[in-house]
Amino acid sequence: MTRGRWTLRRTLVVGTSVLVALAFVAMSLATILALRSFALDRLDQQVREGLSFAVGRDTFGGRGGGDRPPGMDAANPAPRIGTLQAVVDDDGTVERSGYTRADGTEVALSDEQVALLRSAVTTDGSPATVDLGGDLGAFRVAAATDDGVSVYAGSSQSDVTATTSALTAILVAVSAVTLLIAILGLSLFVRRSLRPLDRVAGVAERVSTLSLSAGSVDIPDRVAPSDTDPATEVGRVGASLNGLLGHVQSSLAARQHSEEQLRRFIADASHELRTPLASIRGYAQLSLGEDAPMTPTQARSFDRIESEAQRMASLVDDLLLLARLDAGQPLRREEVELTLLAVDAVSDAQAADATHEWRLDVTDDLISVTGDENRLRQVVANLLRNAQTHTPAGTTVTLSLAREGREAVLRVADTGPGIDPGIAERLFDRFARGDDSRNRDAGSTGLGLSIAQAITEAHGGTIAVDSAPGRTVFEVRLPV
Repeated sequence: MTRGRWTLRRTLVVGTSVLVALAFVAMSLATILALRSFALDRLDQQVREGLSFAVGRDTFGGRGGGDRPPGMDAANPAPRIGTLQAVVDDDGTVERSGYTRADGTEVALSDEQVALLRSAVTTDGSPATVDLGGDLGAFRVAAATDDGVSVYAGSSQSDVTATTSALTAILVAVSAVTLLIAILGLSLFVRRSLRPLDRVAGVAERVSTLSLSAGSVDIPDRVAPSDTDPATEVGRVGASLNGLLGHVQSSLAARQHSEEQLRRFIADASHELRTPLASIRGYAQLSLGEDAPMTPTQARSFDRIESEAQRMASLVDDLLLLARLDAGQPLRREEVELTLLAVDAVSDAQAADATHEWRLDVTDDLISVTGDENRLRQVVANLLRNAQTHTPAGTTVTLSLAREGREAVLRVADTGPGIDPGIAERLFDRFARGDDSRNRDAGSTGLGLSIAQAITEAHGGTIAVDSAPGRTVFEVRLPV
């Protein structure tokens, strides 16, 4: 999972845990370095004291004296365990050198180790670290000159190393356990602290799944009062979301009220216009039917009055039908033979327009649906009329019908130039008009496809279009 896809909870837990871990590392390093520095200072103090003691007495029982077992001479006590001493003349002769083991015995230093001491340690009394190798390891060693003789005294750093190693292991273990406990506690704390935000997000997710595009919409979900405290960040978000949802619901209610008023107006206006339009057509036909002399202008005017009145009457009927479908007026429910309906529709289209090539592709089995036969005929007729109107002469239009699962699928395909992509998304909108690419040479109200969609959806079906140059297919799916 990339960093950009982390949740807020994960980001807080991981980020805080990293900061705590860095704090533990810094604290542990500071503690270890401080302890090591303190231990080395104590060791250097012991080395200086040992050097002063070695210079101020007859070192090793006297330079040139015989061997003395440790502890036998009370005036010259045995060296401390883990310490070394060496006496070297100016000419490089090693008078005495030795290292005291843990069992109290002394072992002489090799010439290489003595040479390493002489090269690494100055005789000004300042302690220096020397790694003698072998079983001895690192030492803090100081040196001084006494009567032309260099005296070296040192102590092993093994105790300092062991102490710092043990402290490092303890700090690592304690820090790891503490960090694990801190991460668990932090996870629980962050989870608990973000619960109000989760509840606010849940409200937003549920609202986002509502269909707000059309119809009467109710948004019952609101953020709980406990999550709208303005004194907290989450509370301000919750209160703002509640205010936003209230405004959205008010706007949707106003939109729905406006749409209902518009639909009632269209329905009432369409209903009222039917009578005067019928009267206009009747008077025009009556005038044209008389044998009274009439000028060519008058005759053409009455003819145009009748045709335009008929067109207006068709438009009014379409608007009235859409208004009734929008209002949810129920359609008739009866068995409809789609196969016979398709045969009749192609026959009617062939009789109305012989300039197109009309084809029918149906199976031998009859396919039936439950619905309003007249409205379904109108759907098919509108699709065929759309293909006739918006394609040039000679275009092949094929009406096919088949059953796919529990659906009846009716397709109207033509070999015309296709639909302009600029209007494809609003093709089923009311009063949508095509452009010249479909060669529209006859008037169109732009309501045919919207009526087909409304009738199809009233029957529980769907309608879609797929268009490309040379092939346009309208597909209607109805439940069987």
